[in-house]
Amino acid sequence: MELTTAPTAERALAGFTPSPVEPLKHQLLAALAQHRMASTNQLHVLLPPNRSRQSVSERLNDLLGERLVDFVVLPQSHRIRVWYLTPKGARLTRDWPALRGRPPYPITSATTASLKTPHTLTVLRTHLAFVADVRQRGDEHGHLDWTPEVFPSIGDGERVVADAVMHYTLIDGQQRRKLRAFVEVDRATMSSERMAAKLIEYARLWTYEPQTVGRRRQAAGPGGLRWYPGFSSGPVRTDRRSASGDEQPDRQPQGHGRPSPARGRHHP
Repeated sequence: MELTTAPTAERALAGFTPSPVEPLKHQLLAALAQHRMASTNQLHVLLPPNRSRQSVSERLNDLLGERLVDFVVLPQSHRIRVWYLTPKGARLTRDWPALRGRPPYPITSATTASLKTPHTLTVLRTHLAFVADVRQRGDEHGHLDWTPEVFPSIGDGERVVADAVMHYTLIDGQQRRKLRAFVEVDRATMSSERMAAKLIEYARLWTYEPQTVGRRRQAAGPGGLRWYPGFSSGPVRTDRRSASGDEQPDRQPQGHGRPSPARGRHHP
């Protein structure tokens, strides 16, 4: 029997060990798919702090060349770019494991991106405050632990529209405590009456228990706990009055510290 040897390339591949580190381009695509839009500086702050701002900018330009992302320029901002996924980029990331179950990507053109920019970037700025804080405290809260644009059902065909749901894990020695919070970001556009109505909707979500045909209802505590373990008695509200932290870094929101499950209000 004649023995054959594998080609050099195959032998090299057999000894190859994949890196556990996700490529920066993949991280950028996932971050944009999750957060919808972000400026170059926001992406640099959002992702793990082992990349330079220049490398983030270079990879974004690579993705631009591959027509996976595009950008709009913030007005009166010294040409700050705000990035979003193209339809091609949205299709590519749609079935990534970390992003399964997300609603369809809502930005389909530069016009849509321009209309969504102020609120979307403000919500992301709120997330960045927690990202910066968690790195100092040693808790767990990554760039995909913040899900914007969530619409949980509250029954009777109605849904509460939350700006985001935050997943946060407190670490105290050997103890770990998972927290969840709905986040409402007010850019001074919501009236007190509308905010009160929103709180009532969250109260309905807390008690809502979906009914399954043919099954008896069992008293098992607030229904909100089933879908959102660690869910609080109300949302964390943050008041924002600026769309992007790039041009006004001194107005970057301060972190809440460890997020409380009770209702809170934060003023910049």
